[in-house]
Amino acid sequence: MPSARHSRTVTRLQPFGSTIFAEMTALATSTGAINLGQGFPDTDGPRAMLDVARAAIADGLNQYPPGPGMPVLREAIAADRAARYGLAHDPDTEVLVTVGATEAISATLLGLVEPGQEVVLIEPYYDSYAAAVALAGGVRRTVPLVADGDGFALDLDALRAAVGPDTRMLVVNTPHNPTGTVLTDDELAAVADLAIAHDLLVLSDEVYEHLVFDGRRHTPLASLPGMAERTITVSSAAKTFAVTGWKTGWVCGPAELVDAVRTAKQFMSFVAGGPFQPAVAYALRHEQDWVVALRESLQRKRDVLSAALTEAGFGVRSSGGTYFVCADITPFGTTDGLTFCRSLPERVGVAAVPVSVFADHKEPWNHMVRFAFCKRDEVLAEAAERLHGLSGS
Repeated sequence: MPSARHSRTVTRLQPFGSTIFAEMTALATSTGAINLGQGFPDTDGPRAMLDVARAAIADGLNQYPPGPGMPVLREAIAADRAARYGLAHDPDTEVLVTVGATEAISATLLGLVEPGQEVVLIEPYYDSYAAAVALAGGVRRTVPLVADGDGFALDLDALRAAVGPDTRMLVVNTPHNPTGTVLTDDELAAVADLAIAHDLLVLSDEVYEHLVFDGRRHTPLASLPGMAERTITVSSAAKTFAVTGWKTGWVCGPAELVDAVRTAKQFMSFVAGGPFQPAVAYALRHEQDWVVALRESLQRKRDVLSAALTEAGFGVRSSGGTYFVCADITPFGTTDGLTFCRSLPERVGVAAVPVSVFADHKEPWNHMVRFAFCKRDEVLAEAAERLHGLSGS
């Protein structure tokens, strides 16, 4: 019998065992810690949206929906992007509903990247990106975010240097998980210029598109000159409407690219969940005030948690969007974020995740940990009280 844990796993997937989220959530559960590691809210989305889903189940909408997604949802997605960003998408050929954004990302890479072609990621990166590149047989290249004041900026020189004759795709995520960075217009323009100059495809992960703070506005990469024809945009209902368990995502882009994504997606899950699709369509058309209130609430929660982390002794980095804020653990006399996070639930009853697990080049990120602030006010208040105990532990 083989003794190695991954001995039966294909070689390209052996680096991707249990995720850091599973490990830290298990630690939080076993210790009774407050889980600020995994990015899911602890409140539900708009009630009217939930009622539409309940009605869909009660009315028998429980069998396979159409493979590309229900027309009502694809039309709502196209209408939302047209109204918000001035981007025109044919809902029949340029919008595809997926089982969450993670499937959308995997299907995009499987459908558009040949084995041996290079995919450039910005690190730290959401952990599914690297696994999806491996599934596609692609070659992963990474470029870093770098320190910029109290936040981070894209290393444009490194990005330009990473692109070569074998590069097929850039993967861009803004607002950015795990750092909360929102790329500037200048940074996005530089990405666009590079993609156009080298005739690259771009996968733009915009799942936090509505959760940007401090008066910032989200700019879709596809809205920049020359980018609509080469960009697949991924988003979802999960973060926008606080329904991470619904796994309802989508891709938008030119028909020939979306068709390639559809070809891969149909053999992964075939279809997304039926009863949730009319509910998400309803929310896209009727719940924008709720989204504004959510964004304002999250900005306030970010400020509360950032202040608590600062008072506890962390070096807090700015977060312009998402559910997350990153903090430097160097003031506690260590730069080992993984060990720090593994000990934190037992020490003070709070769980976080080390940023280094989201990077190939770990050393620049070893001292950073990520906390999620998408929790109820009373949960954040209790977490703040517990974190203050670090100074005496």
